[in-house]
Amino acid sequence: MTIPTNLFYWTLCIVPIVLLLLLMIKFQWGALKAAPFTLVVTIIISFLFFQVNGTLITLELLKAAWNSISIILVIMSAIFLYEVSSQAKAFDTLNILFKKVAPNELIRILLIAVVFASFLQGFTGFGVPVLVAAPLLLNIGVLPKWAVILPLIGHSWAGTFGTLALAWNALILQTGIEDPAAIQQVALYASLFLFLLTFIYTVLIAYFYGKGKAVKKGFLAIVMVSVIQGGGEMLFSLFKPELASFVPSFIALVALMLLSRSKLYNEEWQIKESPIMVREESDVLSTKKPVLEPAADLMSGNQALLPYYLVTVITLAVLLIPPLNQALNQISFGPSFMETSTGFGVVNEAVAEYAPIAPFTHASMFLLISSLLSYLYYRKKGFIQQPALNPIVYRTVKKALSPSVAVLALLAVSRVMAGTGQTLVLAEGISNVLQEYYVVLAPFIGLLGSFITGSNMSSNILFGDFQRLTAELIGLNTAAVLGAQTGGGGIGTAIAPGNIILGTTTAGILGSEGKVLSKILPITLAIAAFFGLLLLIEHFVF
Repeated sequence: MTIPTNLFYWTLCIVPIVLLLLLMIKFQWGALKAAPFTLVVTIIISFLFFQVNGTLITLELLKAAWNSISIILVIMSAIFLYEVSSQAKAFDTLNILFKKVAPNELIRILLIAVVFASFLQGFTGFGVPVLVAAPLLLNIGVLPKWAVILPLIGHSWAGTFGTLALAWNALILQTGIEDPAAIQQVALYASLFLFLLTFIYTVLIAYFYGKGKAVKKGFLAIVMVSVIQGGGEMLFSLFKPELASFVPSFIALVALMLLSRSKLYNEEWQIKESPIMVREESDVLSTKKPVLEPAADLMSGNQALLPYYLVTVITLAVLLIPPLNQALNQISFGPSFMETSTGFGVVNEAVAEYAPIAPFTHASMFLLISSLLSYLYYRKKGFIQQPALNPIVYRTVKKALSPSVAVLALLAVSRVMAGTGQTLVLAEGISNVLQEYYVVLAPFIGLLGSFITGSNMSSNILFGDFQRLTAELIGLNTAAVLGAQTGGGGIGTAIAPGNIILGTTTAGILGSEGKVLSKILPITLAIAAFFGLLLLIEHFVF
């Protein structure tokens, strides 16, 4: 017996997703409240209609709990790094530094929300770019909601090849593609979609800041950043995918700082009526040149950037030096789970070591070590006047508690849906109805995966092989469909509730996730539709 793939069951399967969106957008519930409620409804639906037992649900919840540990560790270590920098007043210096490096306010926003966030995504991921960039944007005068929105969309192009190509490797592994030429073809389609994504989102950020006037003023910078990031990713994805996000974003970071010295951008410029900025009388440009030198008791720019220097060096050293990486990767642990099945024949195979965590090569370890070394340095230099580790830890735990609970609940919804067959019914129902027009929805499948799981990597694991099989059965361009899968996954990272929570946490607006989501969701759906239209044209014309 198999799950009926009919309208009734398909509707049941989409209930958790629609409910979560309604609660967060329509009723403005925070993820901390909406996710647990959605989880309860999902479990009830599973018991009533999908022939599951308590053992299956319990094990899927335990899998979600284990998955959440990896993310919660990143949340806590990233907040810890933020609190260390805040205690040392590093953000005061960074605010001055960004104004010196980029006198033009629009360029300053692009530097943080797009380029710096993408640079962080290149080797960290797991929401860290949003968590770090949000307070930096706050410090230069961006409104809290927008301080979350801008890096969410600004870094999403780097989701596939970021974290040293974790999501990309998951896609290739999951689909079983071994032919180098076929892999390169998928990479070309994926990087083309992501090239378009970085350009569209960079234009949109400028538009949000000051509509057409800002787009016109920043157009050269927008094109330069998009070409370097998107074009660079396309090039590196063919021969060194692990660096396809990190290297182009680093080059874009340097290039944008150099461009800000040109005549076009080397003077102070802002749009007074910008709807995304805090504007007070003192914020408006005056005829007097503001003092941009740090006060005597403030640290230098390099000292303020020390945590980010450290996390960059440590991460790259551990992940790119094979002997060191192999040695540290020897220690890992993942729980075992027995096989479970539903009355409909959905089987969750036994796993000897489920989603193993290697603590010494985990992103949280890099962040923690960088934070502790920075704390010791700031204490030695007097930027942290008295022992403050206990208060910092207390604030870290307090800030991490709510988002951690919300992430756990969101992952639990995802695991229950996958373990009971609901996720598969959703995808199969769409493909059975649309046939060759399925290409239009291929990006939406990737987007859906990132939304319900919280990451581009998990989306590729969940739907990668399904997209490949569907493309082959219907007779579609498999490389194009898989490129759309991971491209859609990149789009979806901007609306993943877990990522939004990280931003609202450090922006000080926890509970406002619905407001953020309601602003981004229409944009992501429109871009996914655009990608689907491109695939449709490619299928019927070429």
